Amino acid sequence: MSATSPLYGTTRDGLFAALVGDQAFAMVSSEAGYHLVKAWGLKRPIEDWTIADFHDRRTDPVDEAGFRRTVEEWATHVAQLADLNRRTVSVRTSTPWGQSQHAVLYAPGIVAHTTASHGGFALSPDRNRLIAPGLRTDDGFYEEDCAWVAVAATYPNLSTDFEKRQADDILRDVYPEAWEARHGQVLQPGQSRAKDRSRFDRDNANRWVVVSAIQSRQHPGFVECIAMLGGRRSTGCRAPADEQRRYLVDEALYDIGAFGFVIDEARDRRYAGPSSFIGWTEA
Repeated sequence: MSATSPLYGTTRDGLFAALVGDQAFAMVSSEAGYHLVKAWGLKRPIEDWTIADFHDRRTDPVDEAGFRRTVEEWATHVAQLADLNRRTVSVRTSTPWGQSQHAVLYAPGIVAHTTASHGGFALSPDRNRLIAPGLRTDDGFYEEDCAWVAVAATYPNLSTDFEKRQADDILRDVYPEAWEARHGQVLQPGQSRAKDRSRFDRDNANRWVVVSAIQSRQHPGFVECIAMLGGRRSTGCRAPADEQRRYLVDEALYDIGAFGFVIDEARDRRYAGPSSFIGWTEA
C-alpha cells in the first residue's frame, strides 16, 4: 500500500477512523449527528486509538460519505505535495510577523515564512506585480490566514488541489469582488460572508444594531442591549450618549444572527433604568 493511500478501520471505542501518512481522522457522534476530529502522529494501530487521542473538533456535520471524501482529498493532497518542488531554505530575514524561523521555497521569488507567532508568503517585486490589483499588497507580504489566497490564485501550479479549493473558498468569502472577476459570476445572498456583511451594513445603516448585550437582572426574561446606529462602534472608550441607546429585548426573540441583532423599535422597549452592565451610568 502507498504511504498516501488511506487506511480505514474502527477505534477501540467504536469510532470509524482513517489514517493517511501521519494524519489521523475519526467520526465522533454528537447531538446533530457526526463531526470530524483529527490527530497527528499516532503510532499505534487504528484499533488501539481512542477519542482521547484526537483534537481539532469541528462543528460541521459529516456523514460517512463526506468523511471518506475528506480523507481521500487529504490523500490526494499528500501525493501532490510530493510532486511539487518545495524545499526548506536557510533564510535569515524579518517579516511583518517577526523574524523568520522556517522558510520554504515554492519557486524563485516565492517563499513561505513561519515565525514564532504567525506567517505567510514573501514575493519578489517581479512576482508581486502579477498579483491582481484588488489582492496585491505593496510590500509583497501575504499573511497565512486570508491574504495568502492571492498567491494561490495567481500561481495555481504551485498548489495542490486541496490548497486551491481552500483558496477559492476564502476568496469567495473574504474577497468576493476578486472571486467574481476570476469566475465571471455574481455571488448571490448566502454565498459570500463578506458580501452578505456589506449588504447587512448597507440595509441597516440607519437602524439601531446591538453592539453589546447581557441578561437583565432587573427584568428577568429580557436581554439588556446597547445599540448603535448601523452597529458602528465608537473608537473611544465610550460613545457619546446621543450615538447609543439601551433596549430591553424579550430573550425568546433575541437571536444575534450572522452579523448582529437589529432592534425593532415597534417591538423592543427603549430602556433608561438600572443597568446590568458593570459600571454603567447614564451620561
